[in-house]
Parts: sequence; C-alpha cells; structure tokens
Amino acid sequence: MASLKEIKNRLGSIRNTQKITSAMKMVSSAKLHHIQNISEHSLAYAEKLSGIFNALLSVECDQESPFIQQREVKKATVIVFSSSTGLCGAFNANTIKEAHAIASEYKKKNIETTFFPIGKKIDNELKKAGYQVDRRFLLLADKLNYKEVENFATELQKLFVAGDTDEVVLLYHHFKNMAEQPCEKKNYLPFTIPETNKNIVNNDYILEPSAEELREMIIPKMLNLTLYATVLDTITSEHAARMMAMQTANDNANNLIQELTLQYNKTRQQAITNELLDIMGGIKR
Repeated sequence: MASLKEIKNRLGSIRNTQKITSAMKMVSSAKLHHIQNISEHSLAYAEKLSGIFNALLSVECDQESPFIQQREVKKATVIVFSSSTGLCGAFNANTIKEAHAIASEYKKKNIETTFFPIGKKIDNELKKAGYQVDRRFLLLADKLNYKEVENFATELQKLFVAGDTDEVVLLYHHFKNMAEQPCEKKNYLPFTIPETNKNIVNNDYILEPSAEELREMIIPKMLNLTLYATVLDTITSEHAARMMAMQTANDNANNLIQELTLQYNKTRQQAITNELLDIMGGIKR
C-alpha cells in the first residue's frame, strides 16, 4: 500500500494538471466562440454570393470556364488540414488516417499526388511517410487571414488551369456539433456548377458586363470563399475537439482525486488505528 506522502504527492500532481486542462478548456471555448462569429458573418456573404451565382445560372450563356473542365486525372493535389498542436483527442489521428487512405487510393490508380499540409501535425506525418509535399502554406490556419487564404486559392487555381494538376481535393474536419467533427473529403477543382431551377429564378434584368464575364468573375470568388470556409470549419472543429478532450481530462482527474482521497483517508485511518493499538499495547505492558 502506498504511503500517505506518496498519495498526497500524487493528489497534488493531479490537481496541478487539472488546473492546466481547465485553463486550456476555457481558452479553447473563447477561441471557438470567436471563430463561430467569424463563420456566421462569412456564411451570410456566402449565401448572397451563391444567390447571385444561381441567378446567373438561369441566364442562357456559354458554360465554358477553365475551372470546370473535367480531365483524366493523372496528377492530383490534396490539401490536408490538421492542427499545429496536440491535446485535441483523435482530431489529428483521424486526419492522418484519411490522408494515408487517399494516398494509397491514388497510388493504386498510378496518379501522381502532391500534398499541401495545413498544420504541423500532418506535415510531420507526411514527411515521415515520404510523400511529395508543398509546405508554402503550412501555417495558414495558425493566423487566420482572408488575404492569405485568397493567395492560396489563387495558387491552386493557377495549378489547375496550367494543367499541373487535374484534381484538387480538400481533406478536413467538418464541425457538426460539440460532440461530432467528422473527417470529410471534398472536391475543390474542377468546380462543380450546381443545378438551378430556372422557373423560380427571376432573370428579368440587364447584365453589365455580360453573363459570361460575370460568371468568370464570380467562380474564382466562390472558390476563394470555399477554401476560406473550409479553414474556418477546421479551426472550429479543432477547438471543439480540444474542449471535449480537456473536459474528459477534467472528469478523469476528478474521478482520480475522489479515489485517491478515499485511499488517503483509509490509509490515514489505518495509521491512526495502528498508533492507538501500539499505545494500548504499551499501557497493558
């Protein structure tokens, strides 16, 4: 049985660790609310832009665009989002698992694959695995900036238009709620034009410049916004996962503290009982 001093030291260590996990939970909670506010504002913009684009789809015009060209996939680009720090449960482990699965799938099809890691954790894993990696935008999610995301989106669009890649895929965590942040794969390029019911769209207006020119202007903006929304989704999921992990750590610490406190009291009571027995034995003698 452990001594009173050992139990007391362990209790102190657990309580100190619990203070750290509680602080991390509060920090993640504050960051989560901040990112959710940003997401709400960007969602409002995305809805307006999507409405304009759907209205343009109702206009009969040329559907050609370099961003919607479907080609045989010989080269693929995968953008993988993770965190740069740990202590967020299975968040990074799930991303790493899915990244390996995608790499294996492309390898079977003899498709040349390039990874763009966003976050240090996935970068370290891809480096160990020996995959072809481009690290120019590694810290994109660490300091969120729309201009940087726009630059990254523009670079991806240039690669696709130039024929340096035939497909661009996003691998990220989607925030459903505090308990669920599934890892999802989404096609980024070629851009998919949604189907629109022309009967419900009012197209009785004059377009300047032409519908084709407006569409060419809006598609890159929608691609930029899609990437930005994905970054926001990933950051939101990371903070939610860290909050849940820290909450679980706090709960486990409370359980350990209760068990050790009970053990401490039992050991202390046993020590007192032994001392009383020794005293009583000495009196009798």
